[in-house]
Amino acid sequence: MPLIIIIFGVVMLLILVTAIRLNTVFSLLITSIAVGFAMGMSVEEILKSVETGASSTMGQLGLLLAFGSVLGKLMAEGGAAERITTVLTAVFGKKNLPWAMVLTGFLVGIPLFYNVGFIVLVPFVFMVCASNKLPML
Repeated sequence: MPLIIIIFGVVMLLILVTAIRLNTVFSLLITSIAVGFAMGMSVEEILKSVETGASSTMGQLGLLLAFGSVLGKLMAEGGAAERITTVLTAVFGKKNLPWAMVLTGFLVGIPLFYNVGFIVLVPFVFMVCASNKLPML
């Protein structure tokens, strides 16, 4: 029975996000509360479980992602991403630009956590693709 409830929860989450287009965070909260009730948990147990799960996730990643996004925004608005794009295009050429991106990701990834490196590099990737008329993927 618990497996069926979990499958129901996954389907419910997919419907809320894709068909109803509800915000992902709200969809996760609604689904977790519904699954908790279906599993026979009391209201106090459900709230404690949601609170514990959300706070541990936010506590581990919240500050890391916040500072990473600030750094990425500063890099994009300060012109660093545009400057790096210009230099990489000039050095590697448009044909070998994917190799330049791999090298940049490697160099940025050494001192940073994956999450922060990803957030820092997203504006950079958008800038490279836009300035060289390349597809985003």
